[in-house]
Amino acid sequence: MTSTSASGLARFNALEESSARAELHEACASTAWARHLLAARPFATPEDLYAASDAAMARLSTEDLAEAMAGHPPIGRPKPGDPASSREQAGMAGAGEDLKAEMLELNLAYQEKFGHVFLICATGRTGEQMRDAALERIGNSPEQEREIVRTELGKINRIRLNRLVEQDA
Repeated sequence: MTSTSASGLARFNALEESSARAELHEACASTAWARHLLAARPFATPEDLYAASDAAMARLSTEDLAEAMAGHPPIGRPKPGDPASSREQAGMAGAGEDLKAEMLELNLAYQEKFGHVFLICATGRTGEQMRDAALERIGNSPEQEREIVRTELGKINRIRLNRLVEQDA
């Protein structure tokens, strides 16, 4: 654990509950997920935090997952003024207009089929990789897709929690 991680984790552990809840909400919009993590504080290591996040994600109901997904903008349309959203979707930023238009169509078709945004851990992925994943996943059953979304949310949460603990005290 780096000294930044140690001090960032100590800072997070020491936050008042309302402040910690607000920071967790920035990582994931699920109230149940945040409640599980708040109840598990303090964390000895970042790995303990990530393990608690994974355990909480595994226990989320369909409604809790829907709440978590509602906090994510569609791929190719990061939330204005949200640096995390823009950073995570950087692979679409340089995409050509044809790819952006194709992704918009896929987002709409996916949302119509599943009732929520196409969610993928976009960090480090190109626009083409995200498009290909959407094309592949649109054929899934709702049950298959719910579990893939759970996994993708878990990956996103870990990245965001890592950023939280890397913040210096």
